[in-house]
Amino acid sequence: MTASIAGTREYSRKHMDAWVLWLIAAVVLGAAEVANTSFYLFPFSVGAAGAALVALLGLGTPIAIVVFAVLTALSFAVVRPIARRHLAAPPQLRTGTAALVGQRAIVVERIANDEGVGCVRLHGEVWTARSYDEDAVFEPGTRVHVMEIRGATALVAEE
Repeated sequence: MTASIAGTREYSRKHMDAWVLWLIAAVVLGAAEVANTSFYLFPFSVGAAGAALVALLGLGTPIAIVVFAVLTALSFAVVRPIARRHLAAPPQLRTGTAALVGQRAIVVERIANDEGVGCVRLHGEVWTARSYDEDAVFEPGTRVHVMEIRGATALVAEE
């Protein structure tokens, strides 16, 4: 009877070790997914979690490997199309001053940072403007590109 109990403990220890290893793999893959947000490691994490459950039930390593492969494939089939759809979604509409960044403007008053002067016409409004490059000077009539908005001042660069 003692040999039987020792054999059971050894059998139990083997399977416990397997499910712990699968669980560690699932957690590491899940943490790596959170770190890189590519939706590539998540399916492997799901497969490893399923394999950990199978190993915990004591169904054996070959079945755990099959469950890992099947769940990983199913997760890829479900998650990747959703992830691709979200990654391909158009950017959100920019509003306010953020919508002005990247727009064209026309210099209406000489822009010289050293002198503290300069204005541009941007979407029909006159904005105080400064050169994005400290040394650049723009004369009236020059087309410029809005690089940034700081408060009520447009920072511009030549197109």
